[in-house]
Amino acid sequence: MAVFRSSPDTFFVEELPAYAPSGVGDHTFLWIEKRGLTTIEAIKRLARRLNVPEREVGYAGMKDRHATTRQWISVPAVDPQTVRGIVEEAVDGVWRVLEAERHGNKLRTGHLRGNRFEVVLTEVATGEVEPVRAALAAVGRVGLSNRYGEQRFGASKDNVTGGLAILRGQRRERDKRRRRLLLSALQSAVFNRALELRQQTGLLRVRVGDVLQKVVSGGLFVCEDCATDQARVDAGEIVPTGPMPGTREMKPPPGSEAGILEDQALAEVGLTPGDLAAAGRELPGARRPVVVPVTLGEPPVDAVEGQMKLRFSLTAGSYATVLLQELALRAAPAAILKVESGAPQRL
Repeated sequence: MAVFRSSPDTFFVEELPAYAPSGVGDHTFLWIEKRGLTTIEAIKRLARRLNVPEREVGYAGMKDRHATTRQWISVPAVDPQTVRGIVEEAVDGVWRVLEAERHGNKLRTGHLRGNRFEVVLTEVATGEVEPVRAALAAVGRVGLSNRYGEQRFGASKDNVTGGLAILRGQRRERDKRRRRLLLSALQSAVFNRALELRQQTGLLRVRVGDVLQKVVSGGLFVCEDCATDQARVDAGEIVPTGPMPGTREMKPPPGSEAGILEDQALAEVGLTPGDLAAAGRELPGARRPVVVPVTLGEPPVDAVEGQMKLRFSLTAGSYATVLLQELALRAAPAAILKVESGAPQRL
């Protein structure tokens, strides 16, 4: 049975930035590599080492602890020459600065196109190689269900409860990053539940009231003609979206099929319209496509005796662990994939 154990030696992630640093400006972009650390932990150590306020350090996206990852981090007023090659090693993790360039602005969350992954499977039997290879090729053709991975909800699975408590004034969270993380986990839970409800009658089936997204421009509009829009979904021109609920999110019309489905998802997570109204500008909301493309690497699969290396890229905010779960389903009866960061994960 093929096994995936998430570790710095089996899981490699490289950020695909939205833009390259310009070489001039008051901020310095650092291309860092880390092992065994979350992005936030790496930022704390980097800020302490460079003697800059932690709140002034910018990043585009979070990267897994149980992996070797590379990403851009921005810091203010630091000479690139003095930080290139810095390495800090500890028992629980390592980070190093591979490159440093000046830029005109602080790096912000979302300033990335996606991530490139390499995943190593071990204990691979000879007969498992082709089913996994075929499953990856199929996902590359049809795309990936865009649900959030379990790591979004915390090691103790209590991030959603924490987000609800913050919205209802039952919990004070002074750490702004932690507060944003908990509220985002709450939104993610609603999206995942809406995705599950859609899948019961067709993930890509267009419903009256669906908020649809144009693939090229990202523009949003509400479905009024299911037949016309279904043809465009089938052609890859547009994609249905699910809710990241908030006060300014584009929503399906009340009482429409899509609106009823999303109201159900909201209620099943424990949210009410009053909870969202209380969030005000702190939780504006957004829409998230229900399916995302998968770009296969070159080559997508390397297989040697007992091992397979899978290469693929995903858009920002999508999860490699979710793709592995999809491969497990498609490669069945090659068995089960248990996605749990840092623990054995089986394919």
